[in-house]
Parts: sequence; C-alpha cells; structure tokens
Amino acid sequence: MSRTTADLGFAQLKNPLMPASGCFGWGREFSQLFDLKTLGAVVTKAVTPEPRAGNPGPRVAETPAGMLNAIGLQNSGLTGALTEELPWLQKQEVPILVNVAGRTEDDYVKVAEALAHHDILGLELNLSCPNVKEGGITFGTDANNVYRLVSRVREVCPLPLVVKLTPNITDITEPALAAEAGGASALTLINTLRGMAIDIRTRRPLLGNVTGGLSGPAIKPVALCLVWQAVKAVSIPIIGCGGIARVEDVLEFLLAGASAVQVGSAAFTDPLLLPRLAAELEKWLEQENTSVRELVGAAHPQGGNHD
Repeated sequence: MSRTTADLGFAQLKNPLMPASGCFGWGREFSQLFDLKTLGAVVTKAVTPEPRAGNPGPRVAETPAGMLNAIGLQNSGLTGALTEELPWLQKQEVPILVNVAGRTEDDYVKVAEALAHHDILGLELNLSCPNVKEGGITFGTDANNVYRLVSRVREVCPLPLVVKLTPNITDITEPALAAEAGGASALTLINTLRGMAIDIRTRRPLLGNVTGGLSGPAIKPVALCLVWQAVKAVSIPIIGCGGIARVEDVLEFLLAGASAVQVGSAAFTDPLLLPRLAAELEKWLEQENTSVRELVGAAHPQGGNHD
C-alpha cells in the first residue's frame, strides 16, 4: 500500500479524498477539468425515487466564512440515475458512493434495493439534509429512527452503507451508535448546519426556503469536534466533512480520527481543489515520512478509537 492509501474497512482507497454529495453532481463537469481517477472515490448527488425540482430560489447565499444553500435535493430520480448518470460514472473507473435520500423510510429502501447489485463501492444514506421539509434531517436527529432506517436498508442491500449524520443535534454519539447497531459500515460527519440570512433592504430572508445549510470554513471546528467525539464512540470508520479547503484541514481531520474526507463548497471557488489536495497530501506525507494510516486518530491520547 502507498502512503496515501485510505482504509474504510470495507475498501481501500488510493487516497482519502472525495467530493461531498451535492457539490459535485455526478462528476461530468469536473471530468472536463481533471481525471476523476485522481480521487479516492466520488460521492454522487442525492438520488430519490422520483425526480425532484428542489426548492424555490434564491437557493444560495454567501455568508462570512461560508455559504448557505437550500437546493432541496434536486435530482433526476432513480430512473435517471440508473439509465443516464450511473452508467456514465462507472466508465470513469473511480469508486462510487451513491448518495440516497427520501421523504419516507420506504423511499430509502426502494432506492437501496434498486442499487443493491450494481457495481459501486456502496451507498451513502443522507439522514441529515436540513433543506427538505420531509425526510432528511428528521431521520437523523432521532437515534431510534436512525437505527430503524439503517436496519431496513441493510435488509435489502448487501452493499456497504455509509450513514451521513447531521450536526444539528445535542449528542452526536447517539445517532452514531444507532447507525452502527443498524448495520452501517461507516459514517460521514457532518452535513451542513442549519442557518439563515436576511436581506436588510427587502426585509426578507435571502433564501427562498427561508433557512438553509451553512457550509464552508465557518463549520470546520464544529465538524472536527463531532468527528473527534464520534470516533471515541463507534468502531466503524468515519469520513470527515465540513470546511475542508487546505491540505492542513485534511490532516486535522485524519488526526482527529477520520479515515477519509469529503470536500464540499470549497470546490465551487476552486474546481481543481481536489486533485491539488491529493498532490499536496502525497508530498506532505513523503516529507514527513508517514502515511494516512499512521495519522488516523493519532491526536487522541491512545491513538484512535475508544481512547
């Protein structure tokens, strides 16, 4: 294995870098700028059973040290994913995590069952989107709901299940443990923080949905803290996400215990960020004569889980 190899338990990735769902589409546009095979994996746009138009505009608003978005899980639905998007992405020869969302538990089960025997790395169950009125975050804030939903998906899908959890909760360890008990293979921490902004001229919220998800550098300390806490509670790998824009950010998440990382809104301002981070990480590891595996959890007193 190389210095950059990332161990997710159920898979070994060439490096720990992947895009966050919703910030990369299915990779078509980015593939015109760089070879997707430079990434450890690609995480797709959310897939729901039926096509979704998303929320009314405006959908994005800039904030200090971050951005708000309220896209609302716009996507072409399961049929579009299976007939158009997934076949194209599979030709790119990069590991694929398909993000799954829905309004009801049955929605998740339907999508997972349809994808169960496709040639993909696994599913990422989105139990944390703050921008939809049904589903999303409502599943992720209750540990019992998390356990039940993950268990139901596990019954119909043998693929690895990565559960993406919300930071909009008092104790992250409760849903994390529930996801693990339900059959999760790994966790993604975190999705966006719920927030809003108001236009003082119109005296109305800037977002058409009123509230949205806050991402960007502003949320990195929160994400890092929740990864740190979850790593001590569960024994499954964690993918860190939130405010990552520099190689130093990647290293912090690894040291906190994340086995891999996802880059979200920072790729909007720099579409070439992900391959550059991959190159910078490899160079740093070479200079320090260390590896991703040696860094994971090294900041903990006992160096990893259950310290």
